[in-house]
Amino acid sequence: MGFKLLVGLVWLLSWLPFRAIALLGWLVGHLIAGLPSSRRRIGARNLELCLPDWPAAERRRLLRRNFVAMVQMLLEYGYCWFASPERLRRLMRIEGLEHLKALDGRPVVLMMPHFTGLDLAGLRISMETPVVSIYSRQKNAWLDEFFRTRRLRLGTGIIFSRQQGTRAVIRALRDGYRLYYLPDQDFGARDSVFVPFFGVNTATITGLSRMAAAAHAAVLPCYPRRERDGYTLVIEPALADFPSADAAADAARMNAVIEAQVRRQLHQYFWLHKRFKSRPPGEADLYARG
Repeated sequence: MGFKLLVGLVWLLSWLPFRAIALLGWLVGHLIAGLPSSRRRIGARNLELCLPDWPAAERRRLLRRNFVAMVQMLLEYGYCWFASPERLRRLMRIEGLEHLKALDGRPVVLMMPHFTGLDLAGLRISMETPVVSIYSRQKNAWLDEFFRTRRLRLGTGIIFSRQQGTRAVIRALRDGYRLYYLPDQDFGARDSVFVPFFGVNTATITGLSRMAAAAHAAVLPCYPRRERDGYTLVIEPALADFPSADAAADAARMNAVIEAQVRRQLHQYFWLHKRFKSRPPGEADLYARG
């Protein structure tokens, strides 16, 4: 019942204008940012690792802005789940769509880092091209089914669970779907290589280059940029000479591209999760309390 009440609240919020959601998120985000929590500690540690030359006061201000952006994103889920296609087009503009259109008839991977607005961007791009994406199953059966149906509500894409592996995704790529792929979280050291991200040796999955190679797909970096009256989904030109024969070099290049995107809008990245949790053998836990 709790989940259904929460969905009902999100439905009510979906009727609010974007700027009203922004104001509400600003208020709630500032309140939450001031409370002691594990997320605040993780975010502060991530910023300390990635921006060591910044004054501590500047990092604290950035973390507060990040809490605001994250709360705004959560309050905006009503748009993802309930907004009409016409409203979605107004809320999420697209810049660089010509880079995708130029690849008509070819498999494409849209490389999307974890920025606020990523789910809205995925739904929006599915209105321009058929999209396949990968999701993590929810433990609650009702919630899992709700998320699935909401993601598929426009009839413009398909999704596979992470547990189904990549073969089904590669088949979909070959069948004309474009993969909306989020490669920048810590999935453990086993299937990862350690390459730099903001100067930190970071466990990075090699799935992007492996799937691009298997499907002979072009890779287009993209990211959503939150603005005063909505978002702009920025689609960048396809990566040249990617993938290579070196998975670690490809992973390092991917991280460099993502880092450049993050630096353009630092407060809109997902700083509140343990991006550097997995460590090479012999390295200490970067999140251990001193």
